[in-house]
Amino acid sequence: MGYTNSTVQTSSGAARGGSGRMPESPCWVGIVIPVPEPMATELRRARASFGDPMASVIPAHITLVTTTPAPDWDSALEHVRAVTAAQAPFTVTLRGAASFRPVTPVVYVQVEDGFSECSQLHKELQSGPLDHENTYPYHPHVTVAHDVSEASMDNAVETLSDYSASFTVDRIGVFEHDPHGLWVLREEMRLRG
Repeated sequence: MGYTNSTVQTSSGAARGGSGRMPESPCWVGIVIPVPEPMATELRRARASFGDPMASVIPAHITLVTTTPAPDWDSALEHVRAVTAAQAPFTVTLRGAASFRPVTPVVYVQVEDGFSECSQLHKELQSGPLDHENTYPYHPHVTVAHDVSEASMDNAVETLSDYSASFTVDRIGVFEHDPHGLWVLREEMRLRG
């Protein structure tokens, strides 16, 4: 389980490789649970079928920490290591689809089992050097359609209404948002609690 590429495109940049960190202050951190294969490919194909152009560049994942400023990279990593050292692996079950409409134009696969563990991880990670006020309350999910037509969002909810899959979460991906608008995977950390 994990990301195979070193970068992930955001809406403001093009996908490309890269291993070095661009210096900036503060650094911008994102933390996710990667969805493993074959579910990652299934959900990516579904997302593409709904017309979402980001399907080809954003792997299926559950966000734990959205784009969050940190004073420096070392303190952010030290904090994440402390949280993952205390967290035991857990099971996530993805089941059915729902939408955040009308608040945001997003359709997602719901996290059933593992919802409370994801929420607790989010709370612990989004503290200390990653303390940050979110725009919306945290709700673990896997996005399958974003900024597509209403008809496509309706199709996504209907198509994935019976979707069901489970996997063990034993690691998280820590990303840095670089100055070019790319998410660069900096480290995968195992849950060791």
